[in-house]
Amino acid sequence: MTRGSAGEVSVEPTAQTVDAEAAAGAGLREPGLLGAAGLVTAITLLGSALGLLRDLSIAAFFGATGATDAFVVAWTIPETATPLLMEGALAALLVPLFSHELERKGSFKEALGGLLLPVAGFLALLTALTAVAAPLLVDVLAPGLAERATGIRSVRVASLTILWLGLSGYLMAGLRARQVFGWPAAVYIAYNVGILSMILLFHDSLGILSASIGLAVGGAAMVLVQLPAFARVVGFPRPTLRPPRELMQRLAAFLPLVSYSLGRHSQVFVERFAGSILSAGTISQLNYATKVGQMPMLLAVSVSLVTLPALSRSAAGGREDRFRSLVERNLRLVAYCIVPVTGFLVVFAPNLVALLFQRGAFDAADTSATAAILRVYALGLLGQVWVVVCVEALVARPGRTWQPARAALWGLLLTAACAAAATPLLGAPGIALANVAGISLMAVLLLRRLPTGATAIELAGLWRLLLACAAAAAGAAALTGAARALLPDVSVAAQLGVVVVGGLCFAALYALGTRLLGVPETARVLRLAARQRARWL
Repeated sequence: MTRGSAGEVSVEPTAQTVDAEAAAGAGLREPGLLGAAGLVTAITLLGSALGLLRDLSIAAFFGATGATDAFVVAWTIPETATPLLMEGALAALLVPLFSHELERKGSFKEALGGLLLPVAGFLALLTALTAVAAPLLVDVLAPGLAERATGIRSVRVASLTILWLGLSGYLMAGLRARQVFGWPAAVYIAYNVGILSMILLFHDSLGILSASIGLAVGGAAMVLVQLPAFARVVGFPRPTLRPPRELMQRLAAFLPLVSYSLGRHSQVFVERFAGSILSAGTISQLNYATKVGQMPMLLAVSVSLVTLPALSRSAAGGREDRFRSLVERNLRLVAYCIVPVTGFLVVFAPNLVALLFQRGAFDAADTSATAAILRVYALGLLGQVWVVVCVEALVARPGRTWQPARAALWGLLLTAACAAAATPLLGAPGIALANVAGISLMAVLLLRRLPTGATAIELAGLWRLLLACAAAAAGAAALTGAARALLPDVSVAAQLGVVVVGGLCFAALYALGTRLLGVPETARVLRLAARQRARWL
């Protein structure tokens, strides 16, 4: 699945890809663009680190209880709004629109002014409807929620994020159209600082509601952090009641991506619906496990952002061989990297969860339950990264943009069916298994929709690579797992050594195994490492 909350991983095609396209068109070797890319990367990493600190703080102060379940249900509001209103559909509509107006007229203030009132009005109405419908939303999303009243209050507070995230997306689109990328990237820092500050200040007096208030405060901070740069670089427009006609023309082109985003994110709804019928704290444990499991998704997102411009140019120029080789390389690269991550998480999930979360209100029982979920969830990581690469390849080619939405629908249906069957038997790990089944089906369906004919993706070679990587990872898992089983119980503080040493040993054994099995990616990685070492020395 994908998480849309700010500071988390988002795998949908977003306005960032539009930025990448623009950068590619101008030439990525320009020093200014390289500097901007480095700045955005640094800011994004800082936002991600603060997001991890936010999750650790929630776990330490509140643990995994019915109250935290209520907060996670409320968190569904900004998680759903972000891919649609900030980094997804809205931004993907506005950035090209503003850029086109800037190219044609030298300014896009007219378009800005025409959109301000409709966008603000729509966001305010949606915020109000969400707040009023909070009881219904809680009953639909989590009918068995132990602390329903807390969930309703949290949803009402979190509904304010709809307004703030939408306005943030409006400002981000204007700044990006002016080739300003640093301040839009900084919104994730502001968001997480807002949440952390509310938790640290009010966790004793308000309990988990402090985190929900933090969502609203963080959302407002996203807007405030961009306003000075927006006023300086873009300027505030004069509101009018005439939205650009071109907006409606562009809307149809982005409906497939909206449908795909909603289909993918609906797996989160299934997870929380099924988790609500289990014991209090299950939804929170599922959430903690997925946060850890999604960290490796940064690899796929990075590959996607870097290569989408080249894919789009190859598709537009009819260079099918180049297009095929790029897609094949990306599929092989993410598979080579994600398979050992899966093996490592299966072996060391208890140690990693204890290291990250086991303190304060998050006890050993929570660690055991979360680690069991994480071990199952890790089995779907390959499907997740392949979905990213496949969607990238399909949206880069005209006429294929509805295929990801259809695949997401089938994946969602399988997830729901498997969750209904597995949850009563397996509990929370059954919900994770349903997620694995759904995302794996989606990956297979998308792989089958990749280019066919003379320039078809060599799927046979891809499966051979996968088998070799899986064999090497299984051998590394067996050896490191046996060594881990011999260790006595260690303190939470000592888990860092277990995770670091275990990870290094796992990586070395995996590299040895893939080298013996003739996987070419290992030799390439080793050559790259040798070149970097020589450069530093």
